[in-house]
Amino acid sequence: MAVEAYCVKCKAKREMNKAENTTMKNGKPAVKGICPVCGTGMFKIGGTVTA
Repeated sequence: MAVEAYCVKCKAKREMNKAENTTMKNGKPAVKGICPVCGTGMFKIGGTVTA
């Protein structure tokens, strides 16, 4: 399942490419990925990637 996040450069919600789970410094889960349109890094707090 793809993860949707807001791209600040495109100013639109998009599905992330290369989405991967990560943990922030405070221990909370997050997802990092790349915008498929402009290539900008995307970040979603509190999400998880499921296969």
